[in-house]
This record gives sequence, structure tokens and C-alpha cells, in this order.
Amino acid sequence: PYKLLAGLQVPMYDQIREQDAEFYDRLSKAGFLLDFGEDESGLVMKYMRRGSGYYIDVGASQMIIDGKIKLKSGVNIERIKEHSVVLTDGTELSADLIVYATGYGSMNGWAAKLISQEVADRVGKCWGLGSETAKDPGPWEGELRNMWKPTHQPGLWFHGGNLHQSRHYSQFLALQLKARMEGMDTTVYGMGPVHHLS
Repeated sequence: PYKLLAGLQVPMYDQIREQDAEFYDRLSKAGFLLDFGEDESGLVMKYMRRGSGYYIDVGASQMIIDGKIKLKSGVNIERIKEHSVVLTDGTELSADLIVYATGYGSMNGWAAKLISQEVADRVGKCWGLGSETAKDPGPWEGELRNMWKPTHQPGLWFHGGNLHQSRHYSQFLALQLKARMEGMDTTVYGMGPVHHLS
């Protein structure tokens, strides 16, 4: 159960942090803003709670440590020039390439842009468990909000997640849609009130 998962993750991430302490220290010294979540439960819970705020290393971490990729954290871009970027602290950095890593947008934010704000507000927040952590306000829901199940907007379903989740839940989503198309009565668990507008 998701309610127990965070507590089970903490000792595992404590061990990872200890085992790879030198790596994380070097990454932090290079400017990488590193944390293991508000409750030290690691990236799995960050993913389940907010779907952002983590990085799964596929090689860039070592490039950051080695100085091949430079980071400038804690400031915003004020303007972009032909061959440089001017930051809000006045720093001007020359650049051949700019990667503007803006993060992930919310699913209900996209619903507002693609459909309407009214529909997005009717649906409420998508993703997250209601853990009362950053970007995952309560109340506790016990499962991912508005994912792979009916929403308060008839006919609007959300499907997302990583490859494993997409493959796993696509079957259940398809079965629910097929049942409705065949006129079968399908009881929905957890169709509670909307607590969060987009």
C-alpha cells in the first residue's frame, strides 16, 4: 500500500546515500541541487507524489561532476542574447547551446489549455497521493488522483506515467472503456470530491 511505501523507502535511500556519499558530494559541489525528498524517502515517492523533482542518472551526473556540463542554480534567465544568457543575478554566460529544463507540466494544466479551465477545475488535480508534501496537497486519496479511472468530467480519462505504468494500466483502462461501451454497470471506487482546482 502507498501509505506504507514512504517508510519502507527511507532505509533503502539511507543506504544508497551512505554507499554513494562521495559521488553525491562531488555532484553537490558541482552545483547540482540534490535532495532525497522532504521525508528522505527518495525518488520513488517524489515520482508518486508529484511526478517531478528527481533525475534518474543516465550519464549526465558524471559529466556534471567532470565539468563537461555546467549548472547555474537558484537564478532565472533574464534574457537570451545571440551567444549568451543573462541571468537575474546579472551573470552573463556565453553559450553555444541552451537547454531550458523547465520541468514537467501538470496534466490538469494541459486539460485547461487543450479543453477549458472549467473542465480542468471540474476534474481537479491529476497525479499525486495527497501526502501533504510539496506539490502533493492532501487529503490522502490512497491511489493516484484521476489516473486510469473515471473523472468528474464524463468521458475524460487520463493515462500517463512511465513505460511500466503505461503498459500495466492501459489494460485496465481499456477494460473500463470497453465495459462502458458495452453498457455494463461499472462501480467506481474513490470517486470523491474535487479538492484542488488546476
